[in-house]
This record gives sequence, structure tokens and C-alpha cells, in this order.
Amino acid sequence: MAVKSIAPYEFEQKDTVDKFPAPLLYIGWEDHKMFCAPFCAPMPPTMKFGELVKGALPGMYGAHPDFARIDWAKAEWFMSGKPFTPDMDKTLAEHGIGHKSVIRFRTPGLTGLSGSCF
Repeated sequence: MAVKSIAPYEFEQKDTVDKFPAPLLYIGWEDHKMFCAPFCAPMPPTMKFGELVKGALPGMYGAHPDFARIDWAKAEWFMSGKPFTPDMDKTLAEHGIGHKSVIRFRTPGLTGLSGSCF
């Protein structure tokens, strides 16, 4: 339902980057309903994308039975809903990934538990 304000709605944001140990990053795995929403975690802007994939994602998604079967060379990546091709040697900041950015990945051939998401 749309809401129309009758006056300016100004307020101090409570979730600015200075209030966290590192910028927050939302990370979601498409077609895997075992995880109902993207994870949100502080990730330093100096972290290389490859470190995110090899270091952080196993802790987030490693409990899923398909995680070990991911072919990262075939993974499809999205940033703010648009396809992008990450460079594993570049930092998150070099990719333009900042506070409260959303990245999602899709793993062709792996669509939920036993192919449950098609």
C-alpha cells in the first residue's frame, strides 16, 4: 500500500556506516529456500571478492548440502538486481560494493534441496 506524507519526513538515520565495525553487506543465494532472506554481515571494503567467496560464504551457506557442489566459475552474480561479473582479485570497494549493498548469486544446476526450486 502506497503512503503519501503530508509533511517532510526527516529523521536521523540510525544505521549509518559509522555505527558498524565495517559496512554491512547483504548476500543472498538465489533458488535456495533453506535460507529465507539474504544474510547481512559486516564486510570490510578492503576484502577481495575472492576472499568473500572462499572465506565468508562457506560460514554462511556451508550447511546447505549443495554448497560443496557449487562451480564458482559458473555462478551468476547480481548487484542491486543487475547482473555483474566480479573480479576475484578486486576489493569490494573496487566493485562499488558499499554499506548496505545487496549481492546475490545463482548457481546453475543447483536449484534448492534436490532441485525443489525450479
